[in-house]
Amino acid sequence: MKVILNDHIEHLGERGDSVVVKPGYANNYLIPKGLAYHDTPGNRRRFGQEQKRWEEMDVQRRGAAEKLAADLEGTKLAFERRAGENNVLFGSVNVADISRELAVRGFEIDRKRVRLEHAIKELGSFDVVVHIHRDIDVTVPVRVVRPGEDPEAAVAEFVAEGVLEVVEEVEDTGEAEGTDNTATAGDEAEVDESPETGTVTQ
Repeated sequence: MKVILNDHIEHLGERGDSVVVKPGYANNYLIPKGLAYHDTPGNRRRFGQEQKRWEEMDVQRRGAAEKLAADLEGTKLAFERRAGENNVLFGSVNVADISRELAVRGFEIDRKRVRLEHAIKELGSFDVVVHIHRDIDVTVPVRVVRPGEDPEAAVAEFVAEGVLEVVEEVEDTGEAEGTDNTATAGDEAEVDESPETGTVTQ
């Protein structure tokens, strides 16, 4: 089905683009939410009439995104997790965990905007990208430590032991366990069974 996008849709196109999508995606999601119109001459005229209003709305949304990005800068998240001798977690830290911890700090961010290629399965320090606007990203440091450990001291120890380099190499090759970047029911169950909960440090 051919539709005209009424907003920026990641991995699909910009507002005004005419794209072909599956009918179910168009009829059940894009069109009901006002994100797209059927590509017809009448809707193209409608699109042109709404252009000025949309531009004003986009300026407002970008302003809100810039403020959120400024507020989010400097935020650090720390999670306590039990781990084995090889620093492999008994559980994981996933996008749902990170989204919840951001909400604790007052940042209501859809977990789909938290960019994490793989669930974190090891102790260490990780940079997680939060996609706030189509061209505004903020990098949030995430640290995973054993229960009771100081995040700053633990990370310094990981660097000294060369653990962080190993973690980065595993992530780059995609060999780490838990390659799903979404919070699945299994992930949630795994986290719920863990007696530790994430804590946040500034």
